[in-house]
Amino acid sequence: MTTSTHHKLRDQIENCILTGEFHPGDRLDEVQLATRFQVSRTPVREALMQLSAIGLVEIKPRRGATVVDPGPERIFEMFEVMAELEAMAGAMAARRHQEQDQIAILEALAKCRDAAESNDTDRYYYENEAFHHAIYVASHNGFLQEQCIALHRRLRPYRRLQLRVRNRMSVSLSEHEGIVDAILAGDADAATVRLRSHIAVQGDRFGDLIANLRQLDRRRA
Repeated sequence: MTTSTHHKLRDQIENCILTGEFHPGDRLDEVQLATRFQVSRTPVREALMQLSAIGLVEIKPRRGATVVDPGPERIFEMFEVMAELEAMAGAMAARRHQEQDQIAILEALAKCRDAAESNDTDRYYYENEAFHHAIYVASHNGFLQEQCIALHRRLRPYRRLQLRVRNRMSVSLSEHEGIVDAILAGDADAATVRLRSHIAVQGDRFGDLIANLRQLDRRRA
């Protein structure tokens, strides 16, 4: 299987969890999943390991994989930390970015814009991921980059879900443009504020996210 196919399988299982088709506590049988998605057990096992790494699945010896529900409080706490890490990366990128970083950030922004204009939320998510990674690289702080990537990975399902809120994708793109302006202008303070606001899910945005999760939860009934 190609990398994109692996991602698609992981996203399909992830979507089944988020939409409530797979309930918290449900056991995820590798054979059944392989049959359902018409793949071998090996990519299913890899997908479950990736979902375990971000806390959506728990894998125990002799018991296999089960679905985990982290709860809204935990999600909020992770977004709080992510907002601060991204703000720090943006400030460092504003001060330290080099010509190759500028090129990478602008290319990533252009791909986000193209995905948004196509109204493709899944594609936008992955271009958005590349955009943020370009900022992490531009910070020129290896440890910070590792921490940002690790937490970004854990929040992936919820960041994908946020993009399905009405107008969120267009708002996200507009925020990206402001972030790029600040970084390329060398304005660390503005980059900090804009990235923190971009990631934070306080107030209405957190309410929208929780409302979506509750709507998906009602579908389990």
